[in-house]
Amino acid sequence: MRFVYYGVSMTDVHSEILSDEDFDTILSQNIDFEGTLNFEKSFLIRGKVSGEIKARGLLLIDEEAVVNANISTSKVIIRGYVKGDIIATDKIEINATGTLEGNVTAPEVFMESGCVFNGRCRMIEKNGGV
Repeated sequence: MRFVYYGVSMTDVHSEILSDEDFDTILSQNIDFEGTLNFEKSFLIRGKVSGEIKARGLLLIDEEAVVNANISTSKVIIRGYVKGDIIATDKIEINATGTLEGNVTAPEVFMESGCVFNGRCRMIEKNGGV
């Protein structure tokens, strides 16, 4: 694992087990989306997204997904590939199959052994302060 260490928690990520039924919307593997995604409920990406993602709910980027976008959300779980900066008000998790090339800002950042993170990490308080 490659990363810049600024108080990041490196541990086994214990994400809750999620199924398709846990998501309000699913972007399938055969979808290639370009533009801005806005959503409030949980969203699962299995396809390709380029642009920007603005969300209030959980965002899961699945193993085969490729995302080239800056992301703003409450919680994101990365199992696929993401290139872009992420701001999360709650938590960022990078699973062993995940790759993140970009800077992160969040109160909690978890990285599972085996993941790839190239960027800087800025830890903030839960209410958005530094």
